[in-house]
Amino acid sequence: MLTVRLRKRKEDEGMKLDRVIAVRKDKTIYRDGGRCIKVFNEDYSKADILNEALNQARIEETGLSIPKVLEVTMIDGKWAIVFEYIKGKTLAQLMEENPDKKEEYLEQFVDLQLTVHAKTCPLLNKLKDKMNRKISATELDATTRYDLHTRLEGMPKHNKVCHGDFNPSNIIIAEDGTPYILDWSHATQGNASADVARTYLLFWLNGDIEGAKKYLDLFCKKSNTAKQYVQKWMPIVAASQSVKGNEKEREFLLSWVNVVDYE
Repeated sequence: MLTVRLRKRKEDEGMKLDRVIAVRKDKTIYRDGGRCIKVFNEDYSKADILNEALNQARIEETGLSIPKVLEVTMIDGKWAIVFEYIKGKTLAQLMEENPDKKEEYLEQFVDLQLTVHAKTCPLLNKLKDKMNRKISATELDATTRYDLHTRLEGMPKHNKVCHGDFNPSNIIIAEDGTPYILDWSHATQGNASADVARTYLLFWLNGDIEGAKKYLDLFCKKSNTAKQYVQKWMPIVAASQSVKGNEKEREFLLSWVNVVDYE
């Protein structure tokens, strides 16, 4: 029924898929008035799409400012998730446009991540389970995989909400100044320092090494977390992330697995 209605609205020019706002490797995101439509490629995992919508719906219940899920449907044979459209600029855009204010934006970024980590969401997948699966799927040798699994099991068990892809391009500052957090497809519950290690590596992958260092210093200071504690997560997080992405990214991440040892 939803599909029919969407297609009818499309034909009536009520739903326009001609305004592209972002293109990713396996999805295209469109804007249609107050709606944002994420259309996935035909070969994208149906289970992953439904899990993303479910994650988003569960996170809505925590009270965090995020775009609400409006529908999950099919458009021209492709799965799509329809969200609220949030008008504004990403923190990444603002940092680029106002380099003199970067530290101010970085402070806002860390405060926002701390707000996320203050939440719990018992029905989310567990971070440790996801990381164990991903480490098993890497092409690392058996000894390295065993070492990483052992390290992961030895890390303290928490149940904080972890975004999994927390970076400035996933934060939109709305016109009224409210920050909204996008893209909850990687959300889990677990140890916040793993989420921080992931963000640190994302700054590196983006070529912003100075930003990575400032971010980590600021997060550790505001959260009263020892930097060494976050650093212990780096090889584990890098390994689990190395199963996706391009060859260059994999090479970079695996260098952290093999070289970085904070024991």
